[in-house]
Amino acid sequence: MSGTRAKTCSHLQEETAATAERVWGVDVCNEWGRVCSLALLCVCLAIPSGRALAQDTPGSPPASPSTPPSAPQTVPQPTQEKGNPKPEESSKDKPAGDQPVKDESPSSEKPQQQEKEEKKDDTPNPAQAVADKTKEVTIQAAEATKNLGTAALIKARDWEGGWLTGVYVEKGRPLIPMSLQQRREIYLEQTLTTPGAYMKRMFAAGIDQARGSPREWGGGIGGYSARFASREGQFIAANSLAALANATLKYEPRYDQCRCSGFWPRTRHAILRNFLTYNQSEQELRPQWGLYGGSFGGGLISTAWKPHPRNAFAEGGRAMAGQAGYGILLNIFVEFSTDLNRMIGAKKK
Repeated sequence: MSGTRAKTCSHLQEETAATAERVWGVDVCNEWGRVCSLALLCVCLAIPSGRALAQDTPGSPPASPSTPPSAPQTVPQPTQEKGNPKPEESSKDKPAGDQPVKDESPSSEKPQQQEKEEKKDDTPNPAQAVADKTKEVTIQAAEATKNLGTAALIKARDWEGGWLTGVYVEKGRPLIPMSLQQRREIYLEQTLTTPGAYMKRMFAAGIDQARGSPREWGGGIGGYSARFASREGQFIAANSLAALANATLKYEPRYDQCRCSGFWPRTRHAILRNFLTYNQSEQELRPQWGLYGGSFGGGLISTAWKPHPRNAFAEGGRAMAGQAGYGILLNIFVEFSTDLNRMIGAKKK
């Protein structure tokens, strides 16, 4: 009995040990299964998280080729609001195949924009063109009017041409003996062919008309015409005799401006030159025999048409006195005519 119990006990112990070994093996397997399941779960969670972190971080290296490609995910694009331009995505964030290639850089866009602006500026504006043309025509018309006015002023005030002063020698020019042809031309200009010759006689006739001399001719247009004709006839006679005498004596018939400076020296020269002139040498002074002889002869001749009784010598003497006074005034005027012309803008010859 004791042997049987011993066997039973040993058999139970063996069974208990085998059972314990089986239970422990099951427990170990269960534990390893749990650990493996937990590790697998962690790996599965870590892989998507790593890919998401790699996509959110700029400049992160691309995923390893060994990683199996995941299914493409459609990401909804945010709706672009009006007035808020959609920001451009970085070229590094977009795949190379999806990003459009831009051929124009900002540096190339700027010259094109400037070229467009230049072309726009070069395009003629019709209104501006008409305004510029009108302005140009107005300026040209004003300039032409100014030139015409200046020419008229010069023509009217150019006393050196013989309207009032007659022919004279300007300051600084040498006196050269005149030929008979030159003397003839000067005589015609001073007597018949220039308006100045008639204007002087008209002025003298106006003075006679105001004085009522001679009173036998009365007033009005008839009296003035008779006095003008008398003055003109007396002047032609006197000037013809003076020209003949100066040509015979070879005296200088022209007035020469003083080579001096200062008001009084020039005035003195003008007064003396009414009584003295140069001979053929153009250096030696002689009395104005021809000028005053012609004046005296013109006064004598004028008694032929003036009312009688008339004293011929008295008329000749009055003519010489008139030549003295009128000649001094004319010489002074000629002496300072250049300065007067310069002051009022007439040309200097």
